[in-house]
Amino acid sequence: MGLLDKVERGIEKAVRGVFSTGSRAQVEPVEIASRLRGEVDNKAITIAAGRTLAPNVFDVLLSPDDFQRAQEWGTPLAEELCDVVINHVRSQGYTLQGPVRISFRRDEEQRAGNFDITSRTEKATAPSVPAHPGVHGNVPAAPTRQPAQLQPVLDIDGQRYSLNAPSIVLGRSSDADILIDDTGVSRRHLEIRTGPGSAQAIDLGSTNGSYVNGQKIVGSSELTDGATITMGRTKIIFRLLPATTGGRA
Repeated sequence: MGLLDKVERGIEKAVRGVFSTGSRAQVEPVEIASRLRGEVDNKAITIAAGRTLAPNVFDVLLSPDDFQRAQEWGTPLAEELCDVVINHVRSQGYTLQGPVRISFRRDEEQRAGNFDITSRTEKATAPSVPAHPGVHGNVPAAPTRQPAQLQPVLDIDGQRYSLNAPSIVLGRSSDADILIDDTGVSRRHLEIRTGPGSAQAIDLGSTNGSYVNGQKIVGSSELTDGATITMGRTKIIFRLLPATTGGRA
């Protein structure tokens, strides 16, 4: 059984008494989880090679009857659904600009058993304003969930190197942080600088130049998840993986 299946089973068990009693014409938590994953896929936008931006804020529009049941379990259910979104984003290699937030809203136009989901992308710039149930009919949103911290790594000829320092030099010299055994590579060929939420490749005046996704580096070039770096005959894949992933430094 996959991780998302286990999460969905946990949701269904946790709120069975709320969503799964009485008439069958009512919204099931597993339906919301499935629709959220579809919403993420449908609204994901490719903004650069190897980087696809997904929405991180979701409103679930429920009928008055379904909303009343959701209100009793709003925060616990929203927290579980946040995890569903984060796990799906991670499995698909998408990028989020801010924490995941899910709210339930009362929608008088919805019929019992039907629901809609709206989504948008919001940057984490300032604390959100608390919901006002009397005005919008919101179940207070779950505490925002940040995706796991990502670790930059390089995949080179079947080996993985974790970038555990803010500056890593690649080249043919034994003094380089990562040795590249390629006669087309200069002794100190390329530097990779990483910081919170950013990574750059900087050519160090190499003889044959450096390329990111086929484009020659002039000064520096931004690196995104899945970017291909070419030095001489060597191809390197830049990846962003969960911080628990091991690797060579």
